[in-house]
Amino acid sequence: MLFIESAQAQAAGSSSEPNMMFQLVLFVGLFVLMYVMIIRPQRKRQKEHNDLVTALAKGDEVILTSGMLGKVVSLEGDYLILDVAKSLELKFQKTAVHAILPKGTIKAI
Repeated sequence: MLFIESAQAQAAGSSSEPNMMFQLVLFVGLFVLMYVMIIRPQRKRQKEHNDLVTALAKGDEVILTSGMLGKVVSLEGDYLILDVAKSLELKFQKTAVHAILPKGTIKAI
C-alpha cells in the first residue's frame, strides 16, 4: 500500500513529457564520448601497427606477440621468415610482429 500511494504521487507530479531535444543531445553526447574514449585510440594503435608492419625490412630484429625474438631473413607477401636460432628459420605472419628492436639486442640477451 505504501508503494502504490507514492507511485501515484510521482505520476501526478510529472505531467510534462520528456524533452525530445534533450534526449537527442544526450544520445549524440554519448556517441561522441564513446568515439573519443574507445574508437579513436583503437584506430590510432591499428595505424601505428600497420606502419610498423610495412616498415619491416631484411635484417630487422623483432619480437613477436608470442614473445619470440628473431632476425628477419626474408619477406614473402604477408609472411616473414625469422632466424630464431642457429640454422633454425621459422615462417610467421607479419601481423604477429609486436615491435622492432634496436640492432644488437638479440646478441646482448
